Amino acid sequence: MMSRKSLWFGLVLAIIAAAVLSLPGGSSAQKQKYVSSGPPSLSLAVEPTVIKACNDSHVQLNATARTNDNAQLRYRWTVNGGHLSGEGPNPSWDLSGAQPGAYQAVVEVDDGRDLNCVSFSSVSVIVVDCPPPPPVCPTVNISCPEAGTENAPVTFTANVSGGTPGITPSYNWNVSAGQIISGQGTHSITVDTKGLAGQTVQATVDIAGFGMPCPANCSVSFPIVLKPHKFDEYYDIARNDEKARLDNYAIQLQNEPGAQGYVIVYPSRKATSSQAQDRAQRISDYLINTRGIDTSRVAITMGPAREDWLFELWIVPQGATPPAPQR
Repeated sequence: MMSRKSLWFGLVLAIIAAAVLSLPGGSSAQKQKYVSSGPPSLSLAVEPTVIKACNDSHVQLNATARTNDNAQLRYRWTVNGGHLSGEGPNPSWDLSGAQPGAYQAVVEVDDGRDLNCVSFSSVSVIVVDCPPPPPVCPTVNISCPEAGTENAPVTFTANVSGGTPGITPSYNWNVSAGQIISGQGTHSITVDTKGLAGQTVQATVDIAGFGMPCPANCSVSFPIVLKPHKFDEYYDIARNDEKARLDNYAIQLQNEPGAQGYVIVYPSRKATSSQAQDRAQRISDYLINTRGIDTSRVAITMGPAREDWLFELWIVPQGATPPAPQR
């Protein structure tokens, strides 16, 4: 049988034990202290890593993190340019308007239980300047006459409009025939066309300064103008010499069946009017009666008197203007 003193001592011990058990952490069976497993594992990627300032300036950030016990994680992002859209591990990073350079995104990850166990990582995106737009040729038109006049110079003029602004054009001309006599390097040239009857002259200009050929061309045709040509001339020569000259003249008329024969007689100032008519008639009779030239193909014209006799033998192609006596 226990004494009163022993019972009192046991009661006190029981009260103390109960008080101890009621304290925090008083029993490992009822409450366990949290023990950290370390910072989360973390990897960070961005796509794309290089962007052009003039293109779509959005990039995608992708953070992959986990803990051993798969705890819920918190993500805190900071960037030194642009702005972020969205939260969590996969926000969008907008770099619109950013100047060329390198920009960095940093992420910190923790599980919210132990703020001393934090993982962090960073990625960079390079913003590059956009290349200038490719040059654009101007619109080039060349004005020129539809047809030229034989032996008369002709002008070609280039009219330039549009194209890449801020460029001062330069002009480089080439011609298919003739010779540039003025204006090379300017917007308008003059071309010498002597001897180009029956040909076409094409002028081509290349507008330089745009980094590519910017050509244009214009063509002018020079029709053949039918003209009379002097076949022979002689002075007051012997009769037989005159016949020889007229023989050759008649042969040429026969070789050009469509041509006309024009003879211009310039009498001597000492000759009378009847003498001049007799010489003209003698030529006509020889060509028609002796050489067989049709009367319709021979014309005799009297020119003004000169110091000595002069006889001009002309061949006039069909459609050409007959020659006029020279004063």
